[in-house]
Amino acid sequence: MGMRQMRSLLAAREKTLVRWVRQRRTVLMGAFDLGAWIAGFLFFAALRFSESSAVPWAQVALVGAAAGVVHLVICRALRLHEGRARTASLEEMTTLGVVTLGLGFVIFVVNLAPIWVPRSAPALAALTALALMVGVRAAWRLALQVPGNRRTDGVSQAVVVGAGDAANDLLRSMQRDPDSTWVPVALLDDDPRKRYLRLRGVAVTGTLADLAATLERTGADAVVIAIPSATTELITDIRRAVASTDRTVDVKVLPSTAQLLTDRVDIRDIRDINLTDYLGRSQLDTDVDSIAEYLTGRRILVTGAGGSIGSELCRQISRYEPAELMMLDRDESALHAVQLSLTDRALLDSDDVILCDIRDTLALHRVMLERRPEVVFHAAALKHLPMLEQYPAEAVKTNVWGTRNVLDAAQAAGVERFVNISTDKAADPCSVLGWSKRLSERLTAQRADLTGQAYLSVRFGNVLGSRGSVLTAFAKQIAVGGPVTVTDPDVTRFFMTVEEACQLVVQAAAIGRPGEALVLDMGEPIRIVDVARQMIAHSGKTTVDIEFTGLRPGEKLHEDLFGEDEEQGTRPAHPLVSHVSVPPISIAATEDLPTTGSTGHVRDAIAALSGSVERTSRVG
Repeated sequence: MGMRQMRSLLAAREKTLVRWVRQRRTVLMGAFDLGAWIAGFLFFAALRFSESSAVPWAQVALVGAAAGVVHLVICRALRLHEGRARTASLEEMTTLGVVTLGLGFVIFVVNLAPIWVPRSAPALAALTALALMVGVRAAWRLALQVPGNRRTDGVSQAVVVGAGDAANDLLRSMQRDPDSTWVPVALLDDDPRKRYLRLRGVAVTGTLADLAATLERTGADAVVIAIPSATTELITDIRRAVASTDRTVDVKVLPSTAQLLTDRVDIRDIRDINLTDYLGRSQLDTDVDSIAEYLTGRRILVTGAGGSIGSELCRQISRYEPAELMMLDRDESALHAVQLSLTDRALLDSDDVILCDIRDTLALHRVMLERRPEVVFHAAALKHLPMLEQYPAEAVKTNVWGTRNVLDAAQAAGVERFVNISTDKAADPCSVLGWSKRLSERLTAQRADLTGQAYLSVRFGNVLGSRGSVLTAFAKQIAVGGPVTVTDPDVTRFFMTVEEACQLVVQAAAIGRPGEALVLDMGEPIRIVDVARQMIAHSGKTTVDIEFTGLRPGEKLHEDLFGEDEEQGTRPAHPLVSHVSVPPISIAATEDLPTTGSTGHVRDAIAALSGSVERTSRVG
């Protein structure tokens, strides 16, 4: 048997033993605690009497067993043996100490009259029992922290930046996973209180300023940033420090807290640095967990569930355990992908996926009336600006009439909350996309007036990594050697991650008032040419050129988040979320929009109805 097979066999046996113990945690821990009490009483009774024959062994053992049984009853009530706290954690040790010493004091008082065992025995037995309980738990946790049988091929030595909870979990995973290819050799942290700290045997050897020297000294070939909230500036500083060593060193990061699927960090969470880490601002956290209870136990429907926003929205909503999550889209392949990401299976034979086009009024009403959703997130839309400039009638059919259809069906089904996903291009619009989305906002506001329910819109900028985004285009252009095409050297856009966008959408349904549009504070706009340059630099290619092509019809040089007639400072519910009023428009007014005739005729009709005729001169 080879060494690799031997390591695999030992690791498998070790995992089997650990699994066996954990499955019987309650019984084994309860049995040991009971034995600790009996042993404690017997031990101090033996010390109390000079001759063992004088010890009332049966009586002492009976009192010890009774104390152990009472201990088990109290622990059962506190769920102490059932995983209330991690083994040998401060919480478990504190609770165990209070229970054991408190019970020892009670037995001491009760034993004063009559005296069943020597008067000093209860107190001393409690201390002994506690020492045994703590010792075994600490030994178990220490055994789990000892590195197991590790593979030796393809292993990377890593310097871990950060010495907090995330780093602790990460080190545990690196050391315990037999398939791990990571060996932590040093920790770096700027907190002076952690100067002499050791986590799982790995020492903090300095601060971030010592990174280059630490890499040279240890010979490490990887740096892992174990700080989920790491800022752009921190990541940039680390990259520069690594670049100064003239060695090939991989830099990895942990995802943000919003992106982590569980509270425990694992080596599988480590990822490469991507562009979102360099966009010049930190990820915004709207603290959606504090107000998302309205999703728990409710029937939720998401239109456009297969799209970039819709699919991420479904993933976030599923965290809050809705009674039912209905995912509606006209693209069966997109539904397959989102179901696979949520359930790890995608047979498309369950009722959580709904194949339906929002242009189909009858089918949409049938779905709504049969399934009776309580909350609707409307993400279905056509979104590519240049395409809609060529085919404005399609924007009418989907973005305007499709939204009207969803609103009609939602009202008929008694939907309580409705969130229409809009865009920053609806603020002072000058394109078919902007005009059509502005009309969808106004239709939503009209339905809010009609129903009195929380029907509202959410407006945000470009979403990083969404299908068809500028990042996708840039990545493909860089891959083939360029050139990278940018419309104008001064053009700017607001950017946000898909996680931020979906946080805003979820939060809007809780804090938005009927008929409003909610806007997330996305910081300062970013120059597109700077994004292109950063992507080129990140690719390592130095010969890729940037070519300026000029603004296309309907494009702005700088996007707006608010219209000229909208107030920008109203933030009554959250410091990062602005509320703006949207004037309603009647359904009848949109029914006469043309879908035939010349492109210019249809464009002019949409512009006029949206209330933006005076702004059409801003079209590029």
